[in-house]
Amino acid sequence: MNKITLILSGILLVSILANGQEEKADTAWTINSDVSLMFAQSSFTNWAAGGDNSITLNGFFNFYAGYEKGKSKWENMLGLAYGQSRIGEQDFRKNEDKIDFLSNYGLKAAEKWYYSANFNFKSQFADAYNFHDDTAQKEKISGFMAPGYISLGVGMEYRPFEYMSFYISPATVRWIIVNDQDLANAGAFGVEPAYVNDQGFIPGETVRNEFGAYFRFLFVKDIWKNVNLNTKLELFSNYIEDPQNVDVNWDTMIGLKVNDWLSASFGLQILYDDNTPITDKDGNTGPRTQIKELFSVGLTYKVSNK
Repeated sequence: MNKITLILSGILLVSILANGQEEKADTAWTINSDVSLMFAQSSFTNWAAGGDNSITLNGFFNFYAGYEKGKSKWENMLGLAYGQSRIGEQDFRKNEDKIDFLSNYGLKAAEKWYYSANFNFKSQFADAYNFHDDTAQKEKISGFMAPGYISLGVGMEYRPFEYMSFYISPATVRWIIVNDQDLANAGAFGVEPAYVNDQGFIPGETVRNEFGAYFRFLFVKDIWKNVNLNTKLELFSNYIEDPQNVDVNWDTMIGLKVNDWLSASFGLQILYDDNTPITDKDGNTGPRTQIKELFSVGLTYKVSNK
């Protein structure tokens, strides 16, 4: 629990610091942030139908800073999430882990159109494992900056409404970083794996370079009273290798506000990357559609300067 306590405390501290800067914000800036602590628990005592005790704790932090003046528009969005759960006698295991930072600068070209430069960074906080319960062993499958995704591109953004935007870039550079040599040697996340030649053992590459086209759809709006929809769809085609295999990342969060402090949320993320092989229960390995769902109830604290 020490790791989750430290990370959740950091999320709360960032929110407090953001609140402390609220009164100093320039009028051209719009700053919003919210932090949520979600909790779920089940317990069974002498329960004839059976069942495993469980506990789940998740933390979410979202921060937005937007600057708009004249023809210039600069938006920054940071999303952090971390959570762990425990079922029965198992140790705590990670069930949520995300670092997602997006920065987009736009220069107005026409009504609702902007020339745009886009920067994005994605990774996670902690290591993740495949657990082999029958042998009490675990296998590391990812970690901080393993993978890490950094992309930089230029293109056009169309914003028909303040809460909706379409961004397309025909020229985006993406770096996939695997900062773990064992994973890199295995060729995880599409990097070149280790091999042996006449010169001996050649370790796997820790960086994969890609260049291609990128598309992003973003929608953030209260769709009903006290119900907020936040969805982001990202598509990427690598010109250098198999451009027909489009990477997909669709991340959606629906937030339901009960009162000023109590809220519920439902999250759904769908991923597809043909450079990330997945082994199914039958032992078959290959690229697959990845789906993550999360429903939680807990406390939320929001900050806004407008």
